[in-house]
Amino acid sequence: MKIGVIADDFTGASDIANTLAKGVEPEGGLRTAQFTGIPTTPADEAIEAGVISLKSRTAPVDEAVANSLRALRWLADQGCGQFIFKYCSTFDSTMEGNIGPVAEALANELSAQKVVFCPAFPTTGRTVYQGHLFVHGKLLHESGMENHPLTPMTDANIRRWLQRQTEEAVGLVPIDAVKQGSEAIAAALKSADERFVIGDAISDEDLLTWGETLKDAKLITGGSGIALGLPRNFLRGASPNSAGSVFPGITGPEAILAGSCSGATREQIDVHASSHPTFSIDVSGVMSGDVTTQTLLEFFETHLGQAPLAYSSGNPEDVRAIQNQFGQEEVAEKLDNLFADTARELVLTGCKRLVVAGGETSGAVAKAVSAALGSPAMSVGPEIDPGVPVLSVGKTEPIALALKSGNFGAPNFFLKALRMMEAGT
Repeated sequence: MKIGVIADDFTGASDIANTLAKGVEPEGGLRTAQFTGIPTTPADEAIEAGVISLKSRTAPVDEAVANSLRALRWLADQGCGQFIFKYCSTFDSTMEGNIGPVAEALANELSAQKVVFCPAFPTTGRTVYQGHLFVHGKLLHESGMENHPLTPMTDANIRRWLQRQTEEAVGLVPIDAVKQGSEAIAAALKSADERFVIGDAISDEDLLTWGETLKDAKLITGGSGIALGLPRNFLRGASPNSAGSVFPGITGPEAILAGSCSGATREQIDVHASSHPTFSIDVSGVMSGDVTTQTLLEFFETHLGQAPLAYSSGNPEDVRAIQNQFGQEEVAEKLDNLFADTARELVLTGCKRLVVAGGETSGAVAKAVSAALGSPAMSVGPEIDPGVPVLSVGKTEPIALALKSGNFGAPNFFLKALRMMEAGT
């Protein structure tokens, strides 16, 4: 391996795996694999970029740090010389962590002197300007992220937000330096007194410039966009890369599971519901035991071949009311288990195409599916929408899987994903 990635959730892992596999023309990308959790055996020697999916974004700080360090050490054992700590492009975290504490631990382990933080992903509307994070032109705390049920983002100044989480001083490389090129960025980093530095970026070209600048960096942190220019550092001068194995296309029964409460996912549910069967999961029923895995399996079986969708998504007010009634952690655990158990049974009974929306939901489902198929490694296939690839899981009879972050994807994402899974490359 050349590059090792530690991702704090499963959709984010798919996002950056897609970026590394795709790369940019003319060089292309790296042969990339995504792993559900930390492997216990060596990786295939053909893999050039390994992405470890953790569920550490909302875990207790000590647990997130410990698992991130274990992931780092496994990746180092595979030969990686450069590491990326991947978090959400909306910098999802609380004022206590986990981005700051995890980054500190990784930096100390690697003896990294300067560490860049850049969550920008302009293709999906995330930009960083003067240390402030924008989502489609809106300040982060006015973008809807202030209503996130687990990590409400109430300050767009990510330099200030990160400073609350770490003992390290936090600096900034402003957009003026970025626009002058990699030499100007390198000079700004060298002259900065701070060990941690926020990096401005408002376009893909800015990210490519950052990629050139950071070619020798031991540790980089950010969203998937920060990886855009990294593959070419390893491929420049070589023949174009095939960006991994060819995805053959997978047909067969399908199902869609949505646990995200983001505005984008709720819109996608509405679009899909206009012409396909949907099942709105009664969370109160889940908590009381009236809605079970069998309830969902019966729905999917009844609507086999009709792109059925089961979802627990709701507006912020309804979500808060449910959490206040039953407890935030209790609701999250019940729903994660419901989705995981349903996905496992679907796969074991012949489901071949599975689309999942929401970071926590995706994590639960991916782990359950990988365990059911006995395959922790997922191959990266074609891109459905920016940041969301088709994944294939299993060796003898693989299934197609799509793990979508709540805010990602076009309004018709669910049907688009199912069709992309059939088409292949």
